[in-house]
Amino acid sequence: MKILTQNPLALSGFIIIVSVLFIAIFAPWLSPYDPNYIDIQSILLPPSVSHLMGTDGLGRDVFSRMLYGSRISLLVGIVAVGIATVIGTFLGAVAGFYRGYIDSIIMRFVDIMLSIPTFFLILAVIAFLTPSIWNIMIVIGLTSWMGVTRLVRAEFLSLRNREYILAAEAMGASDYRLISKHLLPNSLTPIIVTSVLGIASAVLTESGLSFLGLGVQAPQSSWGNILTDGKEYIQFAWWLSLFPGLAILITVLGYNLLGEGLRDLLDPKNKNQQK
Repeated sequence: MKILTQNPLALSGFIIIVSVLFIAIFAPWLSPYDPNYIDIQSILLPPSVSHLMGTDGLGRDVFSRMLYGSRISLLVGIVAVGIATVIGTFLGAVAGFYRGYIDSIIMRFVDIMLSIPTFFLILAVIAFLTPSIWNIMIVIGLTSWMGVTRLVRAEFLSLRNREYILAAEAMGASDYRLISKHLLPNSLTPIIVTSVLGIASAVLTESGLSFLGLGVQAPQSSWGNILTDGKEYIQFAWWLSLFPGLAILITVLGYNLLGEGLRDLLDPKNKNQQK
């Protein structure tokens, strides 16, 4: 926490993310209504004291649905990025450490994957699967690892011929030890930054899929499918589009601010410039 106070961007992003996580964790206690309770006598009520963010076309409290929707959106983002980071780190480490034809094979596969628009690839895969939160997390993770792979590979290539690596290799250190004890720990900074920024991208992807009806399905609520409900009433029920849109904007902004701030704080070049 102390290091974050040195950078206003990182601190601002950290405060936003912690606030959203708090809301997601304590949603059952913060929610004034059952998010799936249908009240036909309260259809499309504007924001008021009893319904802070109004109600939707089925009379459900939007505020309660927003609170529970934060759980889905953040869970998808964190798990999907976790999958992508594990795959990307493994492939990048293998490519950067062994180089040669292994590096060529892995990087050509990365190039092929990068040539396919990621969102359309996700749409194509989801179309053949049953829309569910677990399928979304897995698919986003399996189609988002390429950037991490290229980053880890570049870090390993830059560290591979350092004196301490050559010394450890001369002393008989195994490949596993060289990677796990020397190379990977010195590559964590860019991996962490990329992962934080990747969560923002995953949240946007999940919201887009849910908006198109291919993501989280009713009765579960996510910010994306709340937006979908709002498009039918956007001319006279503005709150159905405004509040989930703001939630997505603020959350993505928080992760981007935190990622950029961490990059400034942890980059040795920036530290040297500040000195």
